[in-house]
Amino acid sequence: MKTISILGCGWFGFAFAKKLVELGYEVKGSTTSPEKLDLLAEEKISPFLINFTADHIIADNEFFDADALFICIPPKRNTAELLDFPQKIKSILGAAKDKSKQVVLISSTSVYADENKTVNENSETHPDTDSGKVVLSAENILKSSLPDHFTIIRFAGLIGPDRNPGRFFAGKTDVPNGLAPVNLIHQTDAVGIAAAILDKQAYGRIYNACSPHHPTKKEFYTEAAKTSDLVEPLFVDEKKDWKVVESVNVPEFLQYDFQTAI
Repeated sequence: MKTISILGCGWFGFAFAKKLVELGYEVKGSTTSPEKLDLLAEEKISPFLINFTADHIIADNEFFDADALFICIPPKRNTAELLDFPQKIKSILGAAKDKSKQVVLISSTSVYADENKTVNENSETHPDTDSGKVVLSAENILKSSLPDHFTIIRFAGLIGPDRNPGRFFAGKTDVPNGLAPVNLIHQTDAVGIAAAILDKQAYGRIYNACSPHHPTKKEFYTEAAKTSDLVEPLFVDEKKDWKVVESVNVPEFLQYDFQTAI
């Protein structure tokens, strides 16, 4: 039985942890909320209360003793905590050193700018948002710390339970960039790709986790609003500042078949 530690049992991390328990893994899960410890335990996830700042971690060292550690903590939205994110990753890697055999960082396709082209794992990264810049900085810290066996999953926009895309633009008018392609992934496939890395022991690479289907923003969000019986948004028929995120590593090394159409 493999032991997997999931740092950050939030929207993705909790779903991933439950799936790994179902697959027969021994799973340790962390939360910063004492009230969530019982919820983790109910799902047969060994619960750990872990809190950290940019330069200090309060954690039971047993948590980091694992065959693989998944770091599933997205950067906060406010500026101060956003800028602290790379240092937090550095502190986590220090705590995991010599304990976690493999480390997988959950990252984002925001490391690619909207440069009006198709990108994959071999493309250069030129983030044009603050969150993209700090996430790329965190990736580089991981690469420097584990130059021979770092693993990074770059998720596209995440949708699924409690993230109904029909609500994103419902009732809005003159929404710009209606003909730009969307880059999204459903929670089911986000979990599936992460589990496939474990199953195939396919560490040591960067994976773009994005649906291979890229309808236009207008097509996707209009249909999503209609499906949810919400007021359909109205988009401007223009295509500017876009990208299409593809993966060469997911099909080659994971042979993963997407379960949910976008």
